[in-house]
Amino acid sequence: MEDIIINSLNFPVLTITTFLPLFGALLILLFRNEVLVKWIALVTTVATCIVSLPIYTHFDKTTYKMQFTEIHPWIPAWNINYMVGVDGISVLFIILVTILSILCVAVSWRAIRKKTKEFFISLLIMETAMIGVFVSLNIFLFYLFWELTLIPMFFLIGVWGGGNRIYATIKFVLFTLAGSVLMLVGIIVLYYSGGKTFDILILSSASYPHHLQLWLFFAFFAAFAVKMPMFPLHTWLPDAHTEAPTAGSVILAGVLLKMGAYGFLRFSLPMFPYAVKLLFIPLLGLSVTAIIYGAYVTLMQNDMKRLIAYSSVSHMGFVTLGIFTLNQNGVEGGILQMINHGVITGALFLCIGMIYERTHTRMIEDYGGLSKTVPIYVVFFTIFTLAAIGFPGMNAFVGEFLIISGAFKANMVIAAFSIFGVVLGVTYMVWLYYRVALCEINPKTKSQLFDLDLREITILIPLVILVFFIGLQPGVLLSYMHVSVEHLLEHVNAENLKVYDSVSLFAQYLKDLIGWV
Repeated sequence: MEDIIINSLNFPVLTITTFLPLFGALLILLFRNEVLVKWIALVTTVATCIVSLPIYTHFDKTTYKMQFTEIHPWIPAWNINYMVGVDGISVLFIILVTILSILCVAVSWRAIRKKTKEFFISLLIMETAMIGVFVSLNIFLFYLFWELTLIPMFFLIGVWGGGNRIYATIKFVLFTLAGSVLMLVGIIVLYYSGGKTFDILILSSASYPHHLQLWLFFAFFAAFAVKMPMFPLHTWLPDAHTEAPTAGSVILAGVLLKMGAYGFLRFSLPMFPYAVKLLFIPLLGLSVTAIIYGAYVTLMQNDMKRLIAYSSVSHMGFVTLGIFTLNQNGVEGGILQMINHGVITGALFLCIGMIYERTHTRMIEDYGGLSKTVPIYVVFFTIFTLAAIGFPGMNAFVGEFLIISGAFKANMVIAAFSIFGVVLGVTYMVWLYYRVALCEINPKTKSQLFDLDLREITILIPLVILVFFIGLQPGVLLSYMHVSVEHLLEHVNAENLKVYDSVSLFAQYLKDLIGWV
């Protein structure tokens, strides 16, 4: 228990933050009035955000230990405890979840017109599940929250999605479940190999045989790679994004994809360092492939939602590239870029959803000249487009800079290829902006267009603030994660295992890999 700091506040801040949305969902069950249901959902999400603020104001940035920890016996027979806590790696994701949840409720205020009650219940359950993933320090509890995210998202896409929602929902569920089953097998093996405990901190400090590390890495990799998603397990994402309602797309892009990357940081790196170092080159290569492939396919999209979805494949490739560089710059850049991607892509999906409510089309060819017809909308769209391409002074610039600098330290060839992905990223976003905002006005949609109202402007302003705040003051966020990332990398490198970081070592890598398989 030396790696934890018991919660010293007068109230269980993590438990309340986690389960307050669930309480709001149960409260909604008691009412039928749609207006009241919406207000309960909005008040609940705002209250959750406010309740979580002490986590940041009282967070000790000088220690890597888990803070605000709560431990309660749960299933003694299996040595399962209710155990929650946060460190510098997980703490920032809670504020991301709480802010995006508020915006999801607000953007759905008018957009959802059927089964309103059920929709907002699903949103609130989803918020509880997402926060639970990031605060769990018991792998059994983590898995419950991980799987819980599947249920409300199943309904969000399947009930309130587009015309092809059933196909998208089934594909999403099958991919996710396939990965989760393999992770469950890995969890069971970990339980017996780590001393019959589900405590993540104990499991992370244990030492496992090299061959077992390799197999367990692949078991967990299946779940995390699907959730991100990494190439070539990404095919469910464009379909899910395209068919999901706006709030569903925001949650998918803003938070759910980050759960996979968070899994690599919380489990793969500390528990399976040998496997990570053995697969060093393939993991970096797979990340760069995702960057370039995602960007290239994005260039060919005609549906705005599908375009942003494929861009997420590319952006999450940058995240994994940073994580698997195994150096301070890369990992911190990867974590920061997860936050940045949640803000920017969430904002872009909100913008697309707002214009879709007016025209009921997502096809790029149906737009044009929006700068003349909806100038306020275009101002916001311009800001988020510039942020997405990594414009200096905006949030993504810092994250990409740290990742690429970390990549050059890890492998110069792979880093050089990643820069090509940055160029492609600029290309597809500029191409999208030109076709939507600057081309000739399409008479098909001109009569349907009207500018943003006060509610929509209010929804987008917080994200604009975050874009510039993180871009101009990145040290504020980096200060939370610095010590925790430093401790993680010390743990990963503690065994002084060889890193297969050059072509000259590739033959040896193959020999070792075949030997363990």
